[in-house]
Amino acid sequence: MIKLERTSVMNLENAMRGARNPMNSWARSDSYYDEHGNYILGPNDLSLARRLRLAGSDHRKFIRQIMVSVDITAPIYWWKEFDTYKVATVANSTSTMHKIHSKPIELEDFSHDHLTPDALEIMSAYINEIEKIRLRYMENGKNKEDWYNLIEMLPESYNQMRTITLNYETLVNQYFSRRNHKLTEWHEYCHWIESLPYASEIIIAEDTPAEADS
Repeated sequence: MIKLERTSVMNLENAMRGARNPMNSWARSDSYYDEHGNYILGPNDLSLARRLRLAGSDHRKFIRQIMVSVDITAPIYWWKEFDTYKVATVANSTSTMHKIHSKPIELEDFSHDHLTPDALEIMSAYINEIEKIRLRYMENGKNKEDWYNLIEMLPESYNQMRTITLNYETLVNQYFSRRNHKLTEWHEYCHWIESLPYASEIIIAEDTPAEADS
């Protein structure tokens, strides 16, 4: 299970202005804001953006200045793989250490959409036992022994929410590294990448119609 919510894409205008700095070609920029406040790339700017993207990492520096913020809820086993992307990412997570005891521990707190019925039954029973430990922890003065039991017995399918900030360059790396991954969470994540503004031209770099004059 993975949820991606409250997506914001920022700094596209400034990134595109910077992309024109090397050739002093600002006068050829044809982008604008629409009535909803969205920054729309004109044909000239979109052409330039795509050609720089395809020219390689030395030429596509501008995409590192296109920032994305998103709230992601996903199981710990997925976060362990996401955490390999340490460059140009920032995350604030909900705290397991401080807040695991603050609400009942229930099956819906965990990813279980691929479990067989037998496995789901086992997991439900296991989670009920963890909840008993949480109740004991709350009733017995929050002793450290029960707290350690909670932390060390928590399955990797526990869902954690993090607010993530990263840039389009990181998304390029993630997309091409993970789009064929065996975890369905990565497939859903890559579909989210595909939905971002100008993803096909700037991140995925799919074929587009004939280019305008830059």
